[in-house]
Amino acid sequence: LLIDWINATLKEEHIVVKSLEEDLYDGLVLHHLLEKLGSLKLDVDKIALTEKKQRQKLSVILEALAKCLQLEESQLRWSVESILTKDLLSTLHLLVAIAKHFTPNLAMPPNVQVETITIQHTSRGLKTANAVEYITENKENLEAQSKDDAFDELFSRAPDKLDAVKKVFLQFVNEHIGKLGLNVQDIESQFADGVILLLLIGQLEGYFLNLRNFFLTPASTTEMV
Repeated sequence: LLIDWINATLKEEHIVVKSLEEDLYDGLVLHHLLEKLGSLKLDVDKIALTEKKQRQKLSVILEALAKCLQLEESQLRWSVESILTKDLLSTLHLLVAIAKHFTPNLAMPPNVQVETITIQHTSRGLKTANAVEYITENKENLEAQSKDDAFDELFSRAPDKLDAVKKVFLQFVNEHIGKLGLNVQDIESQFADGVILLLLIGQLEGYFLNLRNFFLTPASTTEMV
């Protein structure tokens, strides 16, 4: 996906990428990519032949990119050294960040992950550690976090707006269960036994709930559960 995206973006430049490790480390493709996508004018040579010039070029490119993406150094998952040494993991992180910023509609598959093995030399020999690293966003965690954050923000930072939110939900509920001749006045108390919730789901999904499957007027906690 990333290779196709780069090639489509740089088609007019007559640049064709075949390998992310071999074609991006010297900064040439990154230079053209950022100029094309972000109209970034970078004060570097188009072609850097020596390792020293490639390092300098990458340093300018990555510094400009960090400013563009508004990322602090601690947030960067790549470095001049890792890109220069053809580290695929760093290159992927870099390209995903560029694509998300400049081409947000690119159909990036979520939950892409790799298992990394870190090898460390110690006085007792080699020590290894395994970890899972996400290349693209962990969608399930992201969705759960965004949902939690929205209501946490409401309760902690804007409790005065809670009544307004309740009013909107109340209108939404009554708009649907009103078709059954029902009306909700208080969300907390009238949703507690589960009956309104079941009837609302039935209305929203467009199916009839068999009344024998639940207690329409539950008389105990067990019946509510």
